[in-house]
Amino acid sequence: MTGVALAEELLLLAYDDTTGKATMPRISLDLGMAAAVLIELALAGRLAYSDGALTVINPTPTGEPVTDEVLGRIAADTPHTPASWVQRLRHGLRDKILGDLCRQGVVRDVDETELGFIHVHRYPVVDASVEADTRQRLTDALTGSVAPDERTAALATLVVVLRMESALGMSGDAAADARRRLEEIATGAGFSGEVSIDDSVVRPSVGLVVAALGRAVDQALGPRR
Repeated sequence: MTGVALAEELLLLAYDDTTGKATMPRISLDLGMAAAVLIELALAGRLAYSDGALTVINPTPTGEPVTDEVLGRIAADTPHTPASWVQRLRHGLRDKILGDLCRQGVVRDVDETELGFIHVHRYPVVDASVEADTRQRLTDALTGSVAPDERTAALATLVVVLRMESALGMSGDAAADARRRLEEIATGAGFSGEVSIDDSVVRPSVGLVVAALGRAVDQALGPRR
């Protein structure tokens, strides 16, 4: 696997570049991190859905530390459903991904103290080019100027399931239009809607993770209006 991981792209979209703070509910962001890593592994041909569970079909490392740590954990554990893995992986995953982004020089860790003893971490952007590329790909997909590739479609799917239209700088009618287009991209890629396990190996695996993420977000935040 090369390039920027899906979870990293999602995290950069979810954090304010200047303040370095999350702009969305932490619980849904943590759920999104877990789903993004699972989707990454499915797209890379490492995971597949079989007999009601996500199964490692290729243990070869991807080269991305956090992703490979999750791959090893799934390989060593008993089989679990997509919904179970989304919940199992969400704890602590965001901090690991932020740590990787810090080591890559994309963001920096600003450790501040509030009330004299509470440590608060912010992650303002240092290298804006990574997020700029992510945003450009999503913009091209939304406008239809460029057909989204599989990874961009997966990212678009995560954005809409996590209700992150505002992270794209949109509100009101523009956000509603973006949501419809993102949903179209997700459905067109086979990552949402009806999931057929006879269709392929990748799409059902991703689709079932997306469905599990959607249910978890609805449970955490309430049904989307």
